[in-house]
Amino acid sequence: MTDQRHDPASLDAEMVAAYLRAHPEFFIDHDELIPELRIPHQRGDTVSLVERQVKLLRERNIEMRHRLSQLMDVARDNDRLFDKTRRLVLDLLDAATLEEVVSAVEDSLRHQFQVPYSSLILFSETPLAVGRSVSSAQAHEAIGGLLADGKTVCGVLRPHELAFLFGEEEQAQIGSAAVVCLSHKGLHGILAIGSPDPQHYRSSLGTLFLGYIAEVLARVVPTFAAPLRSVR
Repeated sequence: MTDQRHDPASLDAEMVAAYLRAHPEFFIDHDELIPELRIPHQRGDTVSLVERQVKLLRERNIEMRHRLSQLMDVARDNDRLFDKTRRLVLDLLDAATLEEVVSAVEDSLRHQFQVPYSSLILFSETPLAVGRSVSSAQAHEAIGGLLADGKTVCGVLRPHELAFLFGEEEQAQIGSAAVVCLSHKGLHGILAIGSPDPQHYRSSLGTLFLGYIAEVLARVVPTFAAPLRSVR
C-alpha cells in the first residue's frame, strides 16, 4: 500500500514552485524580495564573486535597516520631548506670578517628563515667598564647582552636591543627575533633575531640551522675583 502522507515542507515547496511557474513575472512586481533570496554559486570549496557580493549587499541592507529604525526611534523621542518642552514654555510665558512659574516647572517635570527627582533653586539674598531660594554664599559653598562655567553638567555628582540640590533624604537614591544654570544677565538659579540609574544622565547625554527650559526660566523668573542677584 502506497503511503499518501506528504511532508508539509515539501508540499509547501511544491506549491511555491508551481505558483512561480504559473506566474513568472512575480519578482517583477515584488523585486523587494530579491535581496532576501539565497542562491548559491559554488564550485567545490570556492564561492563565486557574485554570491560574495550578494551576501555583502544583504548584510549592508540589514545594517541600514537597523540604523534607520534607530534613527526613527530617536526622531520619535525628540518629537515627544519637543512637544512637552513647547507646552512647558507656553505655561511659563502665560504665568502671572512666581508661584505659577515654580508650579509649572515642578508639575511638568513630574507628570509630563516623568522625572523622578527635580529641583529648582533660585539665588536670592533675601528669602522668596515661594519655591526654594538660597543666598549666593550658600550656593558657592555647596555647589561652587557646578556653577563655575555656567554649563550643563551631567553624570554622577558628589554626595554633598546631591544633598544640597535634592535634600538629604533623596540624595542617597539618586544615581546620576543633570544640572543646568539659569543665567541671563547674571546667574539667577539652578535647575537639576535626577535618576536612580547611574548611567541615565551620562556626561555625553544631550541636554538640548533641558537647556531650552533653563533659558526661558532665566528670562521669566527675574520679572517676578526682584530680590534675585547674580552670584558672579
